[in-house]
Amino acid sequence: PASGKLETHHCSIDMEVLISLCLVALATVLVTWLLKLKASSSGRSKAKQELPPGPWTLPIIGSLHHVLSLLPHRTITKLSRRHGPLMLLKLGEVSTVIVSSAEGAALVMKTNDLALAGRPCSVTLDIAGRGGKGLLFAPYGDHWRQMRKLCVVELLSSKQVKRMEGIRAKEVGDLVRSITASAGATVNISEMVAALSNDVISQAVFGGKFPQQEEYLRELDEVFRLLGGFCLVDLFPSSPLSRWLSNGERHMKRSCARIHQIIAEIIKGRKESLNPGNGATDDEDLLDVLLRLQEEASLAFPLTTDTIGAVLFDMFAAGTESTSTVLEWTMSELVIHPEAMAKAQQEDPTYWKNPEEFKPERFENNSIDYNGTYFEYTPFGSGRRLCPGMLFSTSTLDIVLANLLYHFNWILPDGASLDMSEKFGLTVNKRYDLKLRAVPHMWNYEVQS
Repeated sequence: PASGKLETHHCSIDMEVLISLCLVALATVLVTWLLKLKASSSGRSKAKQELPPGPWTLPIIGSLHHVLSLLPHRTITKLSRRHGPLMLLKLGEVSTVIVSSAEGAALVMKTNDLALAGRPCSVTLDIAGRGGKGLLFAPYGDHWRQMRKLCVVELLSSKQVKRMEGIRAKEVGDLVRSITASAGATVNISEMVAALSNDVISQAVFGGKFPQQEEYLRELDEVFRLLGGFCLVDLFPSSPLSRWLSNGERHMKRSCARIHQIIAEIIKGRKESLNPGNGATDDEDLLDVLLRLQEEASLAFPLTTDTIGAVLFDMFAAGTESTSTVLEWTMSELVIHPEAMAKAQQEDPTYWKNPEEFKPERFENNSIDYNGTYFEYTPFGSGRRLCPGMLFSTSTLDIVLANLLYHFNWILPDGASLDMSEKFGLTVNKRYDLKLRAVPHMWNYEVQS
């Protein structure tokens, strides 16, 4: 359904990748051998480059045979414990350094923040980011700085987030009323929090639901699927054969083209309905703000309609799946640990005792925060790439969790057990939807609206 959670599929390994890897290997092994002969003859006099340790590699595919699995993030964690906090993986042609300690994270996001503030170059990322026109996937530089300033000052400032309190309150009120109406029946929490997250973002960005929302979310889900997996064209970017064999690039182009076509239609309709020169109003959504800034030409760079479309895509993409995923996992942990009324955190065992256990009390009398200055815990990143939507996201999470826990006790359906298995992707979702029974608290309350 349009307002429900869209089904996602892991893209960690499939027949396309396996078959294509074999073909690429066969087609390029001779060329690689010749190039290595040439490189070895010309480079013997050069000092050997120091690289982090890593697992043993195979020709052509590098470390892929170690990583490809149903849960690559778990596999990489195990490899890091074996090879150290700085580990080198060769993912096809792409060298990737895995950083898995707080000290290493500080070196990357603080000490060497300027040098490492860019974004990796890949075919699918370039398509999703419209060649760097937006913010999420833009390379570090003047355009990125201008985009970030636009988001921080004009779109996601504390003033704007506070102004959107009514949106969050209305959507949460609708959620509570819907659960109350279920009269103790089993409800699909996964679908409900996904719908709420989508509707909050739709209200904030576009002023409400839009006719093409179901199709938009379906295409966005496909973009997430492709970005969260191993696409052949990203693993072997210099190989024309991999580009010919892979469907990933074609699917990404098709989905992104349709998404931006929908956004363009919304922008065109909004422009036709606006009265020029009205100035700022209290009920502006983010699209209104961007169109007003475009008309005023008050920014230090030209705000084109193409750029507006890229920014709106970033806002929607960053604010939907991540929020609903946190809510889904938090409610799952709460059901397993009903005595704990806070979010579960899974951290590095070097810094957290029993990191896989739900112990929110570990944060009591603890100065550690999520603002990007404590590298043991960086859910929103750190440094120049710190998420500009942090306040918007936490404001939504706070009001949703507070209302779900205030109005209801949550229990598993009779005879059911809770499956906590994961599903790999751009964000790590639950493999199966969370279905719970809501038992209203035995006191009178007014549903927030």
